[in-house]
Amino acid sequence: MPFTGLVAGKILCMHGGLSPKLKSLDQLRQITRPIDPPNPSLHIDLLWSDPDHYVKGWQSNTRGVSYVFGQDVVNETLPMLDIDLIARAHQVVQDGYEFFANKRLVTIFSAPHYCGQFDNAAAMMNVDEGLVCSFQVQILVSSPLK
Repeated sequence: MPFTGLVAGKILCMHGGLSPKLKSLDQLRQITRPIDPPNPSLHIDLLWSDPDHYVKGWQSNTRGVSYVFGQDVVNETLPMLDIDLIARAHQVVQDGYEFFANKRLVTIFSAPHYCGQFDNAAAMMNVDEGLVCSFQVQILVSSPLK
């Protein structure tokens, strides 16, 4: 399974988030798989880093691995990589999807009522031929099976 995906050269997709080690899309293209990602590494950050509204730059992640990053990091990274949007997952968001950094990053979470502990919706992002993104949101209406 790839670490990242690139839609039409403009939407960068990953599980976790950005890395202070990420300087070009070529770094992502050169990742060999399979790999047991070393910690710390670009690979770990792509899997574990998270955006944080209260952070400027980079800070240690409270998950105990990788970093959290601020809106400023997103704003610097998009032009550096010549992309328009970062799409990622990795965090429960109440409405299934949530924007960050003036809609330059979106977190999409597709598991409703996550682990039976959250009352979150699930979302899927659709990208049309013009790279316009739309979202389908599903809310769990019955209790999960136990």
